[in-house]
Amino acid sequence: MLHLVSGFDRIGEENAFAVLAKAAALAAQGRDIINLGIGQPDFKTPPHIVEAAVKALRDGEHGYTPATGILPLREAVAADLHKRHGVTVSPDSVLIVPGGKVTMHMAILMFGAPGVDILYPDPGFPIYRSMIEFTGARPVPVPMREENGFAFSAEEALALMTPQTRLVILNSPANPTGGVTPKAEIDAFVAGIARFPDAAILSDEIYGQMTYDGLAHQTLLAYPEIRDRLIMLDGWSKTYAMTGWRLGYSIWPAPLYEAARKLAVNSYSCVNAPAQFAGLAALAGPQDAVHAMVAEFDARRRLVTEGLNAIPNLRAATPKGAFYAFPNIAATGWKAKPLANALLEKAGVATIGGPDFGVYGEGFLRLSYANSRENIVKALKRIEDFLASETP
Repeated sequence: MLHLVSGFDRIGEENAFAVLAKAAALAAQGRDIINLGIGQPDFKTPPHIVEAAVKALRDGEHGYTPATGILPLREAVAADLHKRHGVTVSPDSVLIVPGGKVTMHMAILMFGAPGVDILYPDPGFPIYRSMIEFTGARPVPVPMREENGFAFSAEEALALMTPQTRLVILNSPANPTGGVTPKAEIDAFVAGIARFPDAAILSDEIYGQMTYDGLAHQTLLAYPEIRDRLIMLDGWSKTYAMTGWRLGYSIWPAPLYEAARKLAVNSYSCVNAPAQFAGLAALAGPQDAVHAMVAEFDARRRLVTEGLNAIPNLRAATPKGAFYAFPNIAATGWKAKPLANALLEKAGVATIGGPDFGVYGEGFLRLSYANSRENIVKALKRIEDFLASETP
């Protein structure tokens, strides 16, 4: 009989992929399904990026690259961060990885172990807690509260820290809530974490270019006092509609970079070469497609927020970033996951129940507005009609 190590008893998953599979199965049966569940842009990768990958293949870029990524791409990442945020990053601190989750995996493996605490946002991306529990560390949820616009609270996070805290995970703009943390909160957190010199920080900034209402993204790279223990996560998936390319990057402090490189060598060797040349074209080329996509998401954001708030017993905070709405459904009398299941099966609308994002997610649904305006309007009408005719 085979015996897996105990960590696999605790590992979770990302239910959005299960909902995607179920929605696809229903669509294959002829059902008209509107998918507001999956978190990926409904745009195509811009043509010049695709062509860069094709050219790389034709030019013979078929072999291994350095585990850290090709130098021109690491240099382009550093240049892009300086252009957008005014921060100085050495290409030698940049690690090119196959998607954002890899950085989470590495960072949590480095610091997670029985007897230590790891703080993470809740509701938050489900892989945070899954990987924390896998390592045997104690997951400590930091509540992302509706009344606070689902923004990170420095006071609340710092109050949860102890001498056993080894890693704090931040995510802004946030999945699943669309919350954006104000600079004042990050200032307070950076000042307060000075009392905990043994705690590293993982800043998930994958949605950093998707903010609205004139709100600027505040990168934690802008704080030199924490750079020696900061891991920053970003990539191409959301910004350039490249989810299937599996391409991301992370910025590591010098004391951790070699450990991250070794993890890369031991797990995936390197990121595939043509994708890296595509990533280079994305950063170095025109940004018109990015601006157009974010402008369209902004229009959909207003459409979905107004539509949700017009439905009886629903209440939706206005998301400040990313492409998710996180409406409060408590007044409907439904629990979140049964409602999400019923909406898919009976109304043909795929959403994700809030508990899939953490213990504080009950009473909420996540809707991705990475779908057409036409489909959003149709989905909202289906949700309204369902709630008017169905009871828990």
